[in-house]
Amino acid sequence: MTQKRKIVIKIGSALLANQDLLTPRFGFLQRLLEDAARLRSEGNDVIICSSGSVALGLRIVGETPETAGVSDKQAAAACGMPLLLNAYKQVGHEYGFEIAQVLLTLGDFEDHRRFLNTRNTVHRLLEAGVVPIVNENDSITTEEIRVGDNDRLAAKVAQMVGAEDLIILTGVDGLFDRNPDDPDAQFVPEVADVGPYMEATKGKSTLGTGGMETKLQAANMAQEAGCTTWIAQGEVDRPLTTVLSGERRATKILPHPNPLSGWDSWIANRLQMAGSLVVAEQIADQIATGDRSICRQDVVSADGDFTRGDVLHIYDSRGIERARGLSDFTSEELRVLINNPDTEAEQLLGYRTKGEIVRSANLVPLETRHLLWDVPAGFALGK
Repeated sequence: MTQKRKIVIKIGSALLANQDLLTPRFGFLQRLLEDAARLRSEGNDVIICSSGSVALGLRIVGETPETAGVSDKQAAAACGMPLLLNAYKQVGHEYGFEIAQVLLTLGDFEDHRRFLNTRNTVHRLLEAGVVPIVNENDSITTEEIRVGDNDRLAAKVAQMVGAEDLIILTGVDGLFDRNPDDPDAQFVPEVADVGPYMEATKGKSTLGTGGMETKLQAANMAQEAGCTTWIAQGEVDRPLTTVLSGERRATKILPHPNPLSGWDSWIANRLQMAGSLVVAEQIADQIATGDRSICRQDVVSADGDFTRGDVLHIYDSRGIERARGLSDFTSEELRVLINNPDTEAEQLLGYRTKGEIVRSANLVPLETRHLLWDVPAGFALGK
């Protein structure tokens, strides 16, 4: 590779922690960071999204992956993070590079200001020649406010920094068209559309929180940002450079030839749903064709507890997601507007407004290349 690239590497818990002893696997870390040093010596920037803090801390708090509850995992993360960072630091120093810890939560991705602040921090670390070790802040997050898996977290980081490659190292060679335990399973070397493979990817690892399903969701996010995703076996020598050079088999998930802008990509690629709208079928069709805002009279129903600036998922009357966009109102304000269609918005809200729920500049129509979200349960899908 001659062109300098930003390369995001995602490492799962099963590769980093011994499943029986729940201790760091230094042999794997040695191979990983030695290869990361090769990439850096070629002028590339490397960012590591690392699982493992919860797994490494379970033994300290007297729990196992099977017995640990939410508070146990939070405590385990607090105990395991120093162990994880110390392991990275010890091995990294052998290859002459410094590391930095970047702990993120869901809000750091979903709030645009915090997203930009995080991006600036990561860029500054890369300028200083430091390798960021990124992880979710599992010691403070709960199910309601967490990303939930480091596959999609890594894809959001790749989008954030404008990475060219996302390498997801796992325990299998890549994607198969069905469960790889099935003797008739066929390896899939290259993918342009992840949609047809989603049903064959259910399940997750013992130590981790993600399986192949979350890896394909992550790859879809990366595709939209113009980033190539590689899913590959991690238990090999030179686990990174052999993937990028094509020396061994791995699943390559192609970037979209016309990626979204940074702003549209941030709007369209969500980790959780803040709120949702249903609009009439003809309105949804108009949204899909281009420059069309969503006004109060267009909304059939609304769901969720959201604030101004949150991203809403827009559905048509059949329950098919058609767009995502920034709300100009809180959920309370929106319900007041749509429940009183004949009263002026200014009279209802106490300030002057055009009543546009989502402005066209903040609305991203979804094409067939996006993985769509199911409509929330209990939604009114029609007038």
